[in-house]
Amino acid sequence: MRYMMIMQVSPAAAATAAVDLDMEKVVAEMGAYNESLQKAGVFLTAEGLSDASEGFRIDFDAVPPAVTDGPFAEAREVFTGFWIIEVASREEAERWALACPLGPGVALEVRRVNEFSDIDLPEDNEWLSKAQEWRAANA
Repeated sequence: MRYMMIMQVSPAAAATAAVDLDMEKVVAEMGAYNESLQKAGVFLTAEGLSDASEGFRIDFDAVPPAVTDGPFAEAREVFTGFWIIEVASREEAERWALACPLGPGVALEVRRVNEFSDIDLPEDNEWLSKAQEWRAANA
């Protein structure tokens, strides 16, 4: 099973981190964590995300959909990065998430990535078949 671990930082923690963090130490801790994921054979990918001020949101409640540039004042947390891991169970995903070297003001949301078998479609569905081909080509 694949799980996505999404790093969320409160705006207050993000502002403090920008001033107080020793980035060399943070990179070393995250590097060691990522290396442990790789050595265990569960690491698929991990990426950091740019600041919300560089992003945008599309609201599909509007017609036509409305585009709003970041930052987003109503945000209770900022997404700063993610990992995708492949593990045997939810419990294993939880163990890896608990081992992540994060601190106060930061949370990980962990969600299972759907498999094709989770989609209620016939196996011969054209788009499901194409999606399986795309995934195989990019594996």
